[in-house]
Amino acid sequence: MGGAFVAAAVLARLGGRIGLPTIPLFILAGILLGPHTPGVVLVSDPHDLEMLSALGLVLLLFYLGLEFHIDDLKAGGRKMAVAGGVYLALNVGAGLAFGFALGWGTSEALVLAGVLGISSSAIVTKVLVDTGRLGNPETKPILGIIVVEDIFLALYLAALQPILSGADSLSAALLDGGKAFGFLLALALAARFGTRLIGRLINTPDDELLTISFLGAAVLVAGVSEWFGVADAIGAFMVGLMLGSTTSGKRILKLVHPLRDAFGAIFFFVFGLSIDPGDLPGVVWPVLIAVALTLVMNVSAGLAAARIYKFGPEPAANIATTLLARGEFALILATMAAAAGLDARLSPFIAGYVLLLAIMAPLAAKQSGWLARILPGGKPGEPGGDAGASGASVPERVSV
Repeated sequence: MGGAFVAAAVLARLGGRIGLPTIPLFILAGILLGPHTPGVVLVSDPHDLEMLSALGLVLLLFYLGLEFHIDDLKAGGRKMAVAGGVYLALNVGAGLAFGFALGWGTSEALVLAGVLGISSSAIVTKVLVDTGRLGNPETKPILGIIVVEDIFLALYLAALQPILSGADSLSAALLDGGKAFGFLLALALAARFGTRLIGRLINTPDDELLTISFLGAAVLVAGVSEWFGVADAIGAFMVGLMLGSTTSGKRILKLVHPLRDAFGAIFFFVFGLSIDPGDLPGVVWPVLIAVALTLVMNVSAGLAAARIYKFGPEPAANIATTLLARGEFALILATMAAAAGLDARLSPFIAGYVLLLAIMAPLAAKQSGWLARILPGGKPGEPGGDAGASGASVPERVSV
């Protein structure tokens, strides 16, 4: 574990000197020091760090929940639902069509629909933090789309599991879906009506006790979420949403920051450990086609979200590039597909696709001004820069 931290830090420092984002460098450290590449092997079995990786994901999404105030959900729920629905329709639909076009099988196509359709919440969160855009007006639809994706994810996994396991019981699938939806509804009601009570329970002047309390709450609810068939990430997000609106919210935000950074790095490092570079050449063309398709669909979804919120080209470019990454959920699907005995090409395809987008997305987000210049309403004569810093047709900046 110590070697993982040091390796991630060294590569990130070197990359920072030439302007590279930290996420792909953490992943690269895992690839270079994992069991699938020659040389020094720090971790021979990625499962050895599985719990630390899960904790990194939980803390990343918990932090996102702290930043995303419940008032934002109440104020823009309808627009968020529409923007998230459009994003899913474009990307999941394109993923399903791509899966059938490959001819690998119906079950494989259903898996690819999720792989191509759903963004990486962890990478999106990190990109927003690294680019300093948490206060931008377009961040609200970005976070709203993530929430809609996570809700869809819970229902999608509940429906996909019996298909991959070969189960033919519709009642069992409906029961799993109902259980997941019921738990999500309970969390939403607690976030909406229980904030005052939760604030009293968690409030303490002692930073040590406060840290133990919010960390225990986030991890506990994340674990219970998995039992109900809901992704642990959305459980942690909902806890952050509840605590962020309490009187202790600002202190929690400050205390969780170093924990998020440290264990988030381990999450991306473990992601790299699971990738075998030797499997990638056989699926290089499908990967490149899928990446191009995702780029087109994300730009289309970014333009649609910008129209819904009456934004200009700069925020549209930010939405499109920030949501580009695919990550932890795609790896979950790769594991499920391998356990179900699906086409052996799925795992290397997913690894290559996710790695390429994990590298491209942070770079594209930092240079989204170039995309804004060629979108409808953009100004080709202006130099590219950080889109979203300014732009016409956007409301005043909001606190997210």
